[in-house]
Amino acid sequence: MHSKVYVGTYAKYNNGSIKGQWIELNNFSSIEEFYEFCSELHADETDPEFMFQDWENIPSELISENSLSENIFSIIEKVSDLDYKTLEAFSAWISISNPNIDSDDIDSLFESFEDDYQGYYNSEEDFAYQIIDECYDLSDFVKSYFDYESFARDLFMGDYTYENGHIFRNS
Repeated sequence: MHSKVYVGTYAKYNNGSIKGQWIELNNFSSIEEFYEFCSELHADETDPEFMFQDWENIPSELISENSLSENIFSIIEKVSDLDYKTLEAFSAWISISNPNIDSDDIDSLFESFEDDYQGYYNSEEDFAYQIIDECYDLSDFVKSYFDYESFARDLFMGDYTYENGHIFRNS
């Protein structure tokens, strides 16, 4: 999955133009290299003020209209080997856990994600079934009377969060 951003400038925008270009961030290894490319792209301006008008596959915590996180290229490198579901989970985790992406150590950030991420489930109740199977030695008779729905509700009152099928342990 490629992260990309549409880069224009405020001067062009203020003059009624959205002229810019979609840029794939995977083509750069540092923010300096990215900004250098953007400067060349908008060489028709003396001191271009970049405007990130649209983006794809970038968590909103890493980008805004006028700024890009210093850590974005480290994060892109770290997530480049992740499959789509895990990348989706990482984005969801960032949204719900609110880590300080600009200053947190990237390796520690990913360790925290890996510690918190429990997996993908169709429902909170499906997760409750797994917890019972893994943690409790209940007979089939007892399982047939067990209230999984209530157990799931209790689990997600404070210990876990369910976000778009992904389950995270609350730290």
